[in-house]
Amino acid sequence: MKALILSGGKGTRLRPITYSMAKQLVPVANKPVLFFGLEAVQEAGIREVGIIVGETAAEIEKAVGTGERWGLQVTYIPQLEPLGLAHAVLTAEPFIGESPFVMYLGDNIVKAGIAVLADEFRREQPNSMILLAEVPNPQDFGVAELQGDRVARLEEKPAQPRSNLALVGVYMFDKHIFEAARAIKPSQRNELEITDAIQYLIDQGYDVRSHQVTNWWKDTGSLDAILEANRLVLEDLETDLQGAIENCDLHGRVAIGKGSIARNSVIRGPVVIGENCELENCYIGPFTAIGDGASLKNCEVEYSILLEGSRIEQIESRIEHSLLGKNVMVQKSDSRPRALRLMLGDSSSLTIP
Repeated sequence: MKALILSGGKGTRLRPITYSMAKQLVPVANKPVLFFGLEAVQEAGIREVGIIVGETAAEIEKAVGTGERWGLQVTYIPQLEPLGLAHAVLTAEPFIGESPFVMYLGDNIVKAGIAVLADEFRREQPNSMILLAEVPNPQDFGVAELQGDRVARLEEKPAQPRSNLALVGVYMFDKHIFEAARAIKPSQRNELEITDAIQYLIDQGYDVRSHQVTNWWKDTGSLDAILEANRLVLEDLETDLQGAIENCDLHGRVAIGKGSIARNSVIRGPVVIGENCELENCYIGPFTAIGDGASLKNCEVEYSILLEGSRIEQIESRIEHSLLGKNVMVQKSDSRPRALRLMLGDSSSLTIP
């Protein structure tokens, strides 16, 4: 069995962060989202992995390398244009060959992993197996309609969903998916939709089964979603204090990396702080992840993600529900005349109390 991980999307919902980095590499609890998928594949006993890459190919390849650190053999598969998930499947056909495979969207996190699903697929050998989860906003996803245990109908982002069962970004297929992907027509958005390909399998009488996710799952493609994923991952954080702590008040589970120092601060976990960070006179609230090399002085941060090299100094208002990119500087100036000085990239969002 092989794996196909899709990492070619542009991440428009996470701009401006994704103007300078691949959306699959935005960190959750200080780990790139893509790494959660690679770990899930490894835990499922799969070793051969193809990664679909697009404009951010060089960045993905630099981060993942050969896959050796996970015990994987990684092959990079360029998709010249983002023409849909079924198009990505066809692009990967030379790599997949006759092997059954799992397709995993690189910006998704499935808490329980995919080992149970992969074992069931190997054992039962259906033509396809899809993961489903109940969601409050099914119109934003591919939606499945079931008749008993049988998948009867799939529809991509329907205006009037027939159920609240969304397709999770993990699919299992055998070789018949290539037949299906070649048979379908592009959708209104000019993409070959994987939902249409699976519907073809259903209509042709192939064995398509579903597996409902009982634990949490997140598509991390938006700010709210990635912050929620960060919260959920941090729920399982274990205390690990490798840095220095001077006159601090720690509550709950806190992880502080090597070379970091926290002085005169209150830290309420779960919080993860990377390596070589400096915190002084700060309040760090729950569900915050601070990347390597960050510097925070005289500020308050809660329910946020700060990427490596971020700096926050002398900010009186609490920063919360925020995502700061690499090497971002947020500081207060006492000089006169007092004015806001901003340098914001495209699609930035700024809220000033």
